[in-house]
Amino acid sequence: MKETALKHVEHFPIHSFQKKLIDWFLREGRDLPWRRDKDPYKIWVSEVMLQQTRVDTVIPYFHNFIEQFPSIDALASADEQKLLKAWEGLGYYSRVKNLHAAVKEVKERYGGVVPKDKEAFSQLKGVGPYTTGAVLSIAYGLPIPAVDGNVMRVLSRIFYIQEDIAKGRTKKLFEEIAQYIISHEDPSSFNQGLMELGALVCKPSNPSCLLCPVNDFCEAFKRGEQHLLPVKSKGKKGKTIQLTAAVLLSDDGKKVLLRKRPSSGLLADLWEFPSEEQKDRNFTNLLAEYEKALYGKHEINVHLKQPLCHVEHIFSHLKWEIKVFFGFVDGKVEETSRLKMVSIDSINHYPLPVPHQKIWEQFLIHRDVLETEGFQTGE
Repeated sequence: MKETALKHVEHFPIHSFQKKLIDWFLREGRDLPWRRDKDPYKIWVSEVMLQQTRVDTVIPYFHNFIEQFPSIDALASADEQKLLKAWEGLGYYSRVKNLHAAVKEVKERYGGVVPKDKEAFSQLKGVGPYTTGAVLSIAYGLPIPAVDGNVMRVLSRIFYIQEDIAKGRTKKLFEEIAQYIISHEDPSSFNQGLMELGALVCKPSNPSCLLCPVNDFCEAFKRGEQHLLPVKSKGKKGKTIQLTAAVLLSDDGKKVLLRKRPSSGLLADLWEFPSEEQKDRNFTNLLAEYEKALYGKHEINVHLKQPLCHVEHIFSHLKWEIKVFFGFVDGKVEETSRLKMVSIDSINHYPLPVPHQKIWEQFLIHRDVLETEGFQTGE
């Protein structure tokens, strides 16, 4: 593989490329909050947030997160539910759980200082090659490449590489190419320059090639084939799961039933309005099936009053279609650490996944309408 990488770069004007890219980044790079100092903790948090998430979305979350957890020590000692609440809406919640575990290890093993050693940092939970390169190059100036999808797109066009970037061996090739061409004088600006180029100029569609500071070096641009790269095979189509959920109130309408999801798997340890996968699409059977499932799992009797809304949510690998009902809990609920009757006023203290935030928003809208029409809760 290294011979293949060397073949791509052996006649490439590395120093000229480095200079143009770094000069452009220092001149045009965005003023982002995590770039204002070299704090490895803040850089680490930002890189975890930026995985699968747009910069504009991340900025307010980053400010809020750092305000609540301003240091390694603060994050290491934080309650996990508080962390999940701070992450609510960003998705991919395993990211923050892994970050929490890794930060605890940094506090215990490294005295609360993010290790400079590549081997040590890369062995922390949730830290892969990209995060290692990004954090250690930006914070500590180490010449370690940081190759993600944006960077692979840039490099595939510059070097005219037609390999499928969905394959692991192709990513390995790009990592080796990046290792050859990274600046040892300013690896921080070099890596951030590649990231910034992919975000602002070398976009997936309609790249701004005429504005690109390194278009002189781009083989795909010279051939007029930049729109054909990178090559990426399509993944399997995600499956659709049909769910039934319900907003279930206490008799007095002051509390609502919440259930904590399992500690592993999708949306682990977040709270939800109890939901069950549908086995029967018949409407009458659907309601009976849901009520039976809740009684079987929690010995709760419920009365579903009426349909509330329909919510759809697309994850990276599947789609949820949720039929949502409004109803009441009959009798007392035996509360546990994973099942609670929560006062309506305090529900915002519980981390809910986005689909269930949508459910709650719809409930509040319908609740206002019902109250306007003289509806008395529980009748």
